[in-house]
Amino acid sequence: MEDSEKREPQKLEFQAEVKQLLDIVINSLYTDREIFVRELVSNASDSLEKFRLLSTMEGDYRDKDLPLGVTIEADDKEHKLVISDTGVGMTREELVQNLGTIAHSGSREFLRKLAEGDRKDSQLIGQFGVGFYSVFMVASLVSVQSQSYLPEAEGFEWSSEGTGSYTINQADGLKRGTRIIISLKEDAWEFAGADRIKAIIKQYSNFVPFDISVNGDKVNTVQAIWTRSRNEIKEEEYNEFYKFLSNAFTDPIYRLHLSSDAPIQMNALFFIPGDNMERFGIGRLDPGVNLYSRKVLIQPGSREILPDYMRFVKGVVDSEDLPLNISRETVQNSRLIKKMSRFLTRRLISFLEDEASRDAEKYREFWDKFSVFIKEGCVSDHDNREQLAKLLRFESSSTGAGELASLSEYIGRMKESQKAIYYINGPSREAIEAGPYLEAFRSRDIEVIYLMEPVDDFVMTSLIEYQGKKLISADHVNLDLPAKEEGSEEKAGDGGPEGLSSGETGQLTAWMKEVLGDAVSEVRESQRLVNSPAVIVNPDHMLTTSMQRVLQAANNEMGGIGPKVLEINTKSDVIIKLARLKASGGDEELLASCVEQIADNAFLAAGIPGNRHRMVDRVYRIMGKALEG
Repeated sequence: MEDSEKREPQKLEFQAEVKQLLDIVINSLYTDREIFVRELVSNASDSLEKFRLLSTMEGDYRDKDLPLGVTIEADDKEHKLVISDTGVGMTREELVQNLGTIAHSGSREFLRKLAEGDRKDSQLIGQFGVGFYSVFMVASLVSVQSQSYLPEAEGFEWSSEGTGSYTINQADGLKRGTRIIISLKEDAWEFAGADRIKAIIKQYSNFVPFDISVNGDKVNTVQAIWTRSRNEIKEEEYNEFYKFLSNAFTDPIYRLHLSSDAPIQMNALFFIPGDNMERFGIGRLDPGVNLYSRKVLIQPGSREILPDYMRFVKGVVDSEDLPLNISRETVQNSRLIKKMSRFLTRRLISFLEDEASRDAEKYREFWDKFSVFIKEGCVSDHDNREQLAKLLRFESSSTGAGELASLSEYIGRMKESQKAIYYINGPSREAIEAGPYLEAFRSRDIEVIYLMEPVDDFVMTSLIEYQGKKLISADHVNLDLPAKEEGSEEKAGDGGPEGLSSGETGQLTAWMKEVLGDAVSEVRESQRLVNSPAVIVNPDHMLTTSMQRVLQAANNEMGGIGPKVLEINTKSDVIIKLARLKASGGDEELLASCVEQIADNAFLAAGIPGNRHRMVDRVYRIMGKALEG
């Protein structure tokens, strides 16, 4: 092209595909107009990275003393925004190819020129293409002034209103790099405010590896430490980065910094916060892990990286290989992301397991604050349920008050003849130990796990078994317990060790069922009780009594608690006297009231409240009858 032609502005038509793309970008591609700042800063960073690589391979280039960086000038009086970089710049041909067509890309051409051994580094370089067009969401006019790094190249200016054409002409006096001058539409004047631009950069581009200044102030002051070697990072740096990332004031409990090349190249840095804000009743936590590609934010609070029950985890995941869609707002390969999620989830669970073994006291701090999330995972995450179960901690009949044990520790203490892991749910340790359900286990010296949260039974029934041992609620109707050890003491009631005969028992249980009607599905002799007169047991092996209570509370239309079996202790003084008074023709009304009270007491011990007013009236009637004698 002759010099005179270069000097004359030329008006050129956009490639047909570019016209279509402009319409898509301006009207529907991006979910938020502020994204244009991220795209232009990302392009500037790509240009700077490209120059940094080229400068190590080529000795002669323009403006050698020019520092690498991005400068932004926001002019709220003229309603203009100028974004400049000191990167590789573009020649006239590159301006036409990169901004006038989408069939050619300078970055693609650059990839072809790099040796295969340098290909990994070249992945840092994006395409000065689609993202650039996002500027027309907010601009009435865009001018791109660019000076190539090549020593003999001349500077040019490209400008367009984002319609069907653009103009290009030579521009003198430019420094190496690219300068984008944006005249904002009236409804986009907010983007001429320096504070608005700073906020956008801090959200999306804070970790770009080059200085970004807005009206003279450096904005990106925090490093992307997840890309550095763990050996280079001090504890203070980790803690400060966590506080920046999470807007926290305290240090995290744990952190996990990892890198991987499979199933996808990635760097990840996770933190376990110092507290669980959900437990303060301020609402459900949003996911806390941000997804980056080449240090540029793609998805804040990504719901794809970790499962929902790990929403308490804060951190970042960054990959240069993410297959992003055209707008960089969605990851295209969902199968690959699922593989990444499975990998990271398992690494986090494994990390917590290691930490629990390494420092039980510190893990107790984590458990006290975040146990609800681990339990939620045991219920919802079938793939990782077995590993999550290793993280569970509970009190038991073999631990002191407030002391916790794992399921593995429970198994380590099991008797050889014991076939299952037993547990019981109650509002407190005191309530559990005062109830009748432990009697059969105490007499056999069998440990029982104490569950004191409504979700705990759902966890146990979801697990079904642990290390080959079934998990069974102590209130289930049929317990296959080992025989009592020889010499074990069994404290019976005043009726003596013999108790009722089988005939007396049959008559009594039949009559009690008649009195109680549909309140219980069956009355039968108990093989588990030692001291208590009676106990309510659950014939439903899928839902424990406590689970039924939770479901009933959540849905009032469910009706009452499911059918229950009343077991009686035929060696109890109360039961023996009841049977013999009935057989000898005692006061039928009084004895029936006693049966109802025995059943209500058993229901109360099971955590199932009955009609309190009716119960109080009955107690007074029984007292009145007793006082008559």
